[in-house]
Amino acid sequence: MEQTGTQTIVDYLTSVPAWYLATCEGDQPHVRPFSFAALQDGEIQFCTATTKDCYREMQAIPRVELTAWKPGRGWIILRGRANLEDRANATVREEGFKHMVALGEDWDDPADPRLTFFTIDDAEAWLCDIDGSWNPIEL
Repeated sequence: MEQTGTQTIVDYLTSVPAWYLATCEGDQPHVRPFSFAALQDGEIQFCTATTKDCYREMQAIPRVELTAWKPGRGWIILRGRANLEDRANATVREEGFKHMVALGEDWDDPADPRLTFFTIDDAEAWLCDIDGSWNPIEL
């Protein structure tokens, strides 16, 4: 079976220790490390907390961009509009919960209302290289 673009992106993001998500607060970009991505029903699920600045920033201005670099593989860029409707299923929610706890975050359980999942709508993605190439990833 041929690998989808979304699976390619999840495989890339989960193969590096951290990737970086950019949001905006007014005209000020904010970039921070993330490290959870999972595929569910053809969509990439990301997780954060409703109590974090990045969540409030995505509520106000949903445009986001993420990037990661892996030596020998170039870097990946994914941009679009954050969809904060939490549609994570029980499996993804459990995976996200365990991942966040392993990072040292404090959660009651996978159903903790502060733990939330989001997707990126109207997404565009590329695999880029030092030679200046931006190779589109079909989503």
